[in-house]
Amino acid sequence: MLSSPQPRADGRLANALRPFELSWDPMGFALSSAIIRTGRTAVLCSICLEEGVPRWRKGQGKGWISAEYRLLPGSTPQRQNRELLKLSGRTQEIQRLIGRSLRAVVDMTALGENTLLIDCDVIQADAGTRTAAITGAWVALKKGCDRLLEQGLLTAQPLVEQVAAVSVGLVDGYPLLDLDYSEDSRADVDLNVVMASDGRLLELQGTAEGAPFTRDQLNDLLNLAEPGLKHLQAAQQSALLHKS
Repeated sequence: MLSSPQPRADGRLANALRPFELSWDPMGFALSSAIIRTGRTAVLCSICLEEGVPRWRKGQGKGWISAEYRLLPGSTPQRQNRELLKLSGRTQEIQRLIGRSLRAVVDMTALGENTLLIDCDVIQADAGTRTAAITGAWVALKKGCDRLLEQGLLTAQPLVEQVAAVSVGLVDGYPLLDLDYSEDSRADVDLNVVMASDGRLLELQGTAEGAPFTRDQLNDLLNLAEPGLKHLQAAQQSALLHKS
């Protein structure tokens, strides 16, 4: 794997994550909520409980996880219009990704016929909003499930695995971890990686923005992502230990 020939704009090495921070419960009425910050990207993740499940799920004794994602006005240099009646293709794609990633690590039977609604609202976007949303949503979901257990509303922990996500990319021919906007906007290849705590991959989203990339380059990017994801999962656990 090639290493970056010079420090990145923020001084990081090629294999370094942006600074990770998580603050708890900015929303007092949600089951749980957290603001996750990865560098200048900030996402508000909240969890709400709704009794019952979608009509097609009724009578199966299983729950459901649903996710919504939005860029808030003011989260980008040019104001984002609110998406109300018609969601953009990008928004639909991202919220489906978040939902799939979280459902993959939930035992729906343990959830019972209840729905957990995950809202991921981007406060500030500097690339990596979808990966930060997944990483933050898992932490908020874990705390929410813990609270339901404490309240006796669940009898078993529905979360069976931990999950985090990160972006990697080829910029000027060099593989970089956790791209910010200055890197993402000129990347030749952009890859989002979602991984469970046992090392299994839940989702890969890769695009050749410029020239096609090789299998060896893909392997280099995955090898760069894995230790970064393990570091993020350790940060998730640390945040849970220090929850209020």
